[in-house]
Amino acid sequence: MKRTVFCGIDRFDIWKPLLENARVGLITNPTGIDRNFRATIDRLSSACKLCCLFSPEHGVRGEKQAGDHVDSYIDESTALPVYSLYGDSPHIPDAILSTLDVIVFDIQDVGARFYTYLYTLSYAMADCAKAGKRLVVFDRINPIGRKIEGTVLDPAFRSFVGRFPIATRYGMTIGEYARYINDSQHIGCDLSVVSADGWDGSYYDETDLAWVMPSPNLPTIDSCLCYIGTCLAEGTNLSEGRGTTKPFELIGAPWLCAKQVAEALNEMNLPGVKLRTCYFTPTFSKHAGELCQGIALHITDRDTFSPFETAIRLFDYIRKTHADFAFLPPVKEHNPPFIDLLLGTDTFRSESFDADQFLKECTNTCKDYAKKIRPYQNH
Repeated sequence: MKRTVFCGIDRFDIWKPLLENARVGLITNPTGIDRNFRATIDRLSSACKLCCLFSPEHGVRGEKQAGDHVDSYIDESTALPVYSLYGDSPHIPDAILSTLDVIVFDIQDVGARFYTYLYTLSYAMADCAKAGKRLVVFDRINPIGRKIEGTVLDPAFRSFVGRFPIATRYGMTIGEYARYINDSQHIGCDLSVVSADGWDGSYYDETDLAWVMPSPNLPTIDSCLCYIGTCLAEGTNLSEGRGTTKPFELIGAPWLCAKQVAEALNEMNLPGVKLRTCYFTPTFSKHAGELCQGIALHITDRDTFSPFETAIRLFDYIRKTHADFAFLPPVKEHNPPFIDLLLGTDTFRSESFDADQFLKECTNTCKDYAKKIRPYQNH
């Protein structure tokens, strides 16, 4: 039987007093719905003075692909102005913030450090702190549970895919993250979190909540799990499966010797996963229109599967056995290569990289990180 969970938006008795008689701006996207599939936009429109919307990456209505510039515009459905936080600047302009009393954030995150919604929220918190405005987070559960793994970001590699020293798979809800960052980074935001109720750390599809894709290329919980590791392909010339029906569950390239790779990785007996060879032709993104030899990740046991370790060992093997493998150059001049920003370290690019030693160090740093975030986790 699936566990009953109430997200922040469903706890009307708690959030209504926070927004009464207030001029409200809302940061949201298609995941902002209540248990009855009513949009948070509509809930707030009928309960308070909703003045405007703010758009993260992918747009308020989820209409943009990854990395696409988001413009400001008028929302057709509500006639409200939509101001972009994923365009020329991630900040809420002072002139707009001065007309509001409260900013509300209601977006489903996926539990990965490099997902940009985290930083849209943190910039809004800093803007509200500066302007003396309150920010309210309608909490939503972490769809891949409480497990922690990966690197803890080195601040030298701060970017919009990783601003703070948190783990790759960071083990908190979006509201818990907001509290932790507000304190640990001394943001000083007047922050209220309307916590989710009834969650015990289960995976999202083990609850009675309806899954709405948080972005175009994360259609399932398995894709979110694999994303913790296979997102690293974004920093390489391997396709991460964008332009297929299984993004992040597939990786590949026209030059990949998939059979060799799958056999080698399966011989490692990595827990909770089997790798299968396949072919795919992406319709967009890397290798669009080209037939790729691919690797499909099949999760056999979620509880033991470590997507981060799987990806590190997978990509490490590929780069050591394929002359065509390459790390992509920096997105912007003078920036570190994108793989460094995703990993929060440049260790992986070293010619002397040792996967065993690296993963051992990751385990130790994650243990220290887990102690730091524990007071912020609702138990």
